[in-house]
Amino acid sequence: MNTLPETASPRNSRRLWYLALPFALIVAGVVFLVWFFGRPVPEEASLAAAAVVTTNGDTDSTTSVATSGTWTINTAIGEFSFENATSTFAGFRINEELSGIGSAVAVGRTPKLTGTLVIQDGVVTTASIEVDLTTIVSNQSRRDSRIQQALNTTQHPVATFLLAEPIDVGNDLAEGETFSANATGQITINGITSVVTIPLEGTFVEGSVLLAGGINLTFADFDVEIPSAPIVLSAEDHGVLEVQLWFSPAA
Repeated sequence: MNTLPETASPRNSRRLWYLALPFALIVAGVVFLVWFFGRPVPEEASLAAAAVVTTNGDTDSTTSVATSGTWTINTAIGEFSFENATSTFAGFRINEELSGIGSAVAVGRTPKLTGTLVIQDGVVTTASIEVDLTTIVSNQSRRDSRIQQALNTTQHPVATFLLAEPIDVGNDLAEGETFSANATGQITINGITSVVTIPLEGTFVEGSVLLAGGINLTFADFDVEIPSAPIVLSAEDHGVLEVQLWFSPAA
């Protein structure tokens, strides 16, 4: 006699589902973490990242720029986002190792800056910048509160830079022509001041000045503790301070 194939009873089906559920949740969690932490890292601050076409001196342009005057930071130029940061911002980049993910880059930025730039006959004589550290956000929001704790923003909410040495950028620049500059000055983070030299690239765009660059800083020099989290296996004790600054003529 032919017999029908046995089928799983409802009770057995439920039992199999209960056994499979934890595994499914683990797989879903891993997939989410890979997606969440594996998203593209924002570009480093640069003239190109600000979507500015430069000539690097190889130009037939005869349009000269005014290299004397006062400029102030303009936060209205460009767009601020981690996908398309063409505006003024300051921030950091730190390499870290994540559990189950591998190497990653933590990026934090803020567009909340003020500052002044004075140029006289092609020489930068004054530059002062203030950064509102309380407004720094990360490319992964899980880091935001720990960033504020590490920077001790409740006591020292502002970081500053004050130029200490003049910078000769030249008095015969053309529109879009790039120049290099080493900005030596006093930087203050967490209430601690240190003298640094920040390599920068710059250009003039329709009367505005764009500067971009960065420098590697050691956190311990400013009593900044490395932010920690259960998923973070390790993080470097140093990181890149990066800036992308638009200055427009003062009113």
